[in-house]
Amino acid sequence: MNIGEASARSGVSAKMIRYYESIGLIAPAARTASQYRVYAEDEVHTLRFIRRARDLGFSLEETRELLALWHDRSRASADVKKLATDHIRDLEAKAAELQAMADTLRHLAAHCHGDHRPDCPILADFAAAPAMRDKA
Repeated sequence: MNIGEASARSGVSAKMIRYYESIGLIAPAARTASQYRVYAEDEVHTLRFIRRARDLGFSLEETRELLALWHDRSRASADVKKLATDHIRDLEAKAAELQAMADTLRHLAAHCHGDHRPDCPILADFAAAPAMRDKA
């Protein structure tokens, strides 16, 4: 199948497929005599694997590790679990940071009158020096 078909069947854009090839995440596709890329079902399966890992927030390097573990039939599942639990910890830390940002903005928005006056606690907070913000 061509790159467009592989893209449609895997859910990975043609641009990303070419990028993954360029960084060595996937092997270069076979080429026709006219240099068009040709993909087999195994390669589409690999692209789906990558798509799922990326959808779950794994970095390219983590995805590379997961691919290596997936292809290594002698690997221990503990290696995969460690990578997954480390990623869970990172996701939870990011979620806590995002929640703190939302809480801060919610607080600032609640204290903004939202009227015709120019004074705005949101902008005042953004402009304040870090030491002044910490006191608030």
